[in-house]
Parts: sequence; structure tokens; C-alpha cells
Amino acid sequence: MRSIVSMSLAACAMAVLSSPSFAQTPAPAAPPAQPAAGGTPDAIPFDIPYGQSIGLERAKQVMAAAEAEAKRRNWKMNIAVVDTNGELVHFERMEGAQIAGVGISQGKARTAARYRRESRAFYNAYETGHAYTGTLDPTLVASPGGFPLVEAGKLIGAVGCSGGTGDQDAAICKVGAEVVK
Repeated sequence: MRSIVSMSLAACAMAVLSSPSFAQTPAPAAPPAQPAAGGTPDAIPFDIPYGQSIGLERAKQVMAAAEAEAKRRNWKMNIAVVDTNGELVHFERMEGAQIAGVGISQGKARTAARYRRESRAFYNAYETGHAYTGTLDPTLVASPGGFPLVEAGKLIGAVGCSGGTGDQDAAICKVGAEVVK
């Protein structure tokens, strides 16, 4: 009887040890190399030096140009002008402009000022599958319609517009930004 039990235990042990779960598995292959991120540029992109922040009178000039263009096209816009830190200097909500655009226009302007580039750059990153930009700053707005204001080669603030499509918002902001060149 003892030999039957011993043989049964030996058979079970062999079955368990030869099962695939105990067999040695080959090491996993190395993950593929990450794709290049476009190469390494020689200079830092968007390296616009900071200048003296835009004042109220200059902000009113930017606002007037943007508003005139919006009226000419019959587009109801929210227009925000911010300083170099992205803080509000001047704001206007045109009659009938969507209420949601108030905060969006300010966010677009803040993004353009703080990152020294059009807010469209972040929109383009999302569109090409680079969602990491959303982890940079919870206030970042990745939508066209935020333009840095650059005067004499220095950043003095930004303008942001909201109320239409991203391209409509950008068209109005571009006119405002051209005032300070």
C-alpha cells in the first residue's frame, strides 16, 4: 500500500513540476526604443525675453483693434489682455458673446503669456497625440485664440479671444497682437 501511495505522490509531483506554470519562460524582449521627439534643437524654442508688462493704455489699443475686427466680421467675442505673468489687465465681453468664453479667453491669454507662444501650439500637440501637455499646468488652455504680445522683440503680455471657433478666435487675436509689433 505504501508503494502505491509513494508512486501516486511521485506522479503528482512530476505532473505539477512539468506543468507550464513551473516551466522556465524566456525573458521578455526589450521594449522598442521610444520614437525621436523631433530631434534636439540647437536653441530653446519660444525663448522670447520678457519686457516691461503691458499697461492699461496699450492694452486698450490692443482691445480696440481686436474689437473692431470682431465687429467688422459680426463675431461676438470675449477679449482678454494680460500682462507677462498672465494676470488680467483689460477685458471686454461684447454684447451677446457666450458667457463660457469669459474664462476661456482669459485662459488662452494666460497660456500665451506664460508659455511665450500661441495657445494653438498646445492644441496642435494634443491633435498629434501628445496629451502630456495637459499635465504641465491645470490652467493651460490648449485651443487656438491666444497670442503673445511681443514689442521690440520682448514679451509684454498676451491677448486671448473666445466666442467663435478656434480659428475665428485666433483671427481676432492676431489683429490685436499686430498692434504692438
